[in-house]
Amino acid sequence: MPLDPIPKSTLHLVIDMQRLFADETAWHTPAIRTILPNVVRLSRERLAETLFVKFIVPQRAEDAKGRWKNYYRRWSMVTGEALAPGMLDLVEPLALLAGADAQVEKETFSVFGTPGFAERLESLGIDTLVFSGVETDVCVHASVLDAIDLGFRVIVAADAVASGNETAHGMILAHLLPRFAEQLEIASTQAILEAWES
Repeated sequence: MPLDPIPKSTLHLVIDMQRLFADETAWHTPAIRTILPNVVRLSRERLAETLFVKFIVPQRAEDAKGRWKNYYRRWSMVTGEALAPGMLDLVEPLALLAGADAQVEKETFSVFGTPGFAERLESLGIDTLVFSGVETDVCVHASVLDAIDLGFRVIVAADAVASGNETAHGMILAHLLPRFAEQLEIASTQAILEAWES
């Protein structure tokens, strides 16, 4: 079934398309290379309506808040003191597309954990969000659920999201997200671009 028209009051959120996930790290997500052409296409064709979200890790596990300390003790190899320089940068060619004003940093799974982010969208009159990026079952999913709770129309680009865990990725797309059918749509990159009003 074709998508209803996607209004001009729409923003494309690219989640965590960073070298941290594309390169050979403990969080390597090989499927990022499969979805990259679709993420790039969405971003290029709607560049003025795209924000690039980056996951920022603490310098040390002990710098994290609360139970995040336990998390980063487990994943100490991806803290700032252990990562090679540039690993938090966006992958190419997204890095060339994303100006400083189009980048948002987050320290939580959901982009809505970034102070002032929801208010920023409200001030822009945004009512619809298109999601791409990684990982389907972690940061994309967390951000999608928060967006639903805040009342946004949510569209997930099925061929532009990926995970390091293919089973979890498939479960999210096939079973979990369809439970929110009144508030969320799943569509291809092509269908999204065709429905998005100029």
